[in-house]
Amino acid sequence: MSTSPSLSVLDLVPVRTGQTSAQALASSLELVARADELGYERYWFAEHHNMAAVAASTPPVMIAAAAARTSRIRVGSGGVMLPNHAPLVVAEQFAALEALAPGRIDLGIGRAPGSDPVVTALLRASGPTSDVERFPEHVQNILALMEPDGARLRLTDGKIYDVRATPAATGSPTVWLLGSSDYSARLAAELGLPYVFANHFSGAGIDQVLALYRDGYRPSDAHPEPRTFLTVNAVVAPTLNEAEERALPQLRAMARLRTGRPMGRAETVEEALATPLDGLGQQMVDDMRSRWVVGEPEVARQEVADLAARHGAGEVMVVPVAGTYAGEPLEATPGRVQTLELLAG
Repeated sequence: MSTSPSLSVLDLVPVRTGQTSAQALASSLELVARADELGYERYWFAEHHNMAAVAASTPPVMIAAAAARTSRIRVGSGGVMLPNHAPLVVAEQFAALEALAPGRIDLGIGRAPGSDPVVTALLRASGPTSDVERFPEHVQNILALMEPDGARLRLTDGKIYDVRATPAATGSPTVWLLGSSDYSARLAAELGLPYVFANHFSGAGIDQVLALYRDGYRPSDAHPEPRTFLTVNAVVAPTLNEAEERALPQLRAMARLRTGRPMGRAETVEEALATPLDGLGQQMVDDMRSRWVVGEPEVARQEVADLAARHGAGEVMVVPVAGTYAGEPLEATPGRVQTLELLAG
């Protein structure tokens, strides 16, 4: 049998039928508190915009709330979509988070906008953003700004100007680059940074991308060796039938997303069971289901261990995508809590 990897969590803060944003956020804070108790390594919040079924739009806000609710687990972003933000603002936010929870903050950075073109235009019209073509430069600026010594800028008159993300830092967050293609993997290798492959979103080319990262890695002072882990969608329940039912709402939502169909709030299990998909939609569901971890505890734990061993990863970040039955409380997500509990064994 494969050695059990460390376990972590990625949370998109799902919003289901009949649920308010406040209830969805409360359920995620319940989940991070339980993950802390169960010994999970880290807990990250995603950044997505203008999606009816997802309340994860502001990772720093959720990280601060999660840090206040926990004592041990690392909390971070999975990730901050850098083109949406000014690099100095990101550095200041995460330097402040590091001061609030020293040694427990991760800054995961992505290059995609995490939104549609209209929302991207709104972000650029209503606040400071960054040029995606300058992504490598901005990542390096953030790294420098969060260091206790800060960054030194040379002004046009030749004078040196010191800039710090926070005035008296004693440490800085761990920066990770995120991606599902080779771009961020190559950059992470060049800068000597940890890298995460977004396997929960797209598993295509995973071995080639990880090989590029590991083979091209340039050691840095903070990270002398390449460091990576994988993400995977997971639903675990006492029975296979329950796991399959709880997986259905998210599988259907992903099928709608990939076929350009309208998306509302996440369905309940009963709603998903009551309205079968057409042939193409069902084909997509079946294809995605084959790459997810869905099942009873022992089988699911072995699948996670096998995934980690297959790709040489000592850690797996699960996305607990279990749906909810109609009668379950709106302030909680019992299926997601159950998934974490049963995976942790």
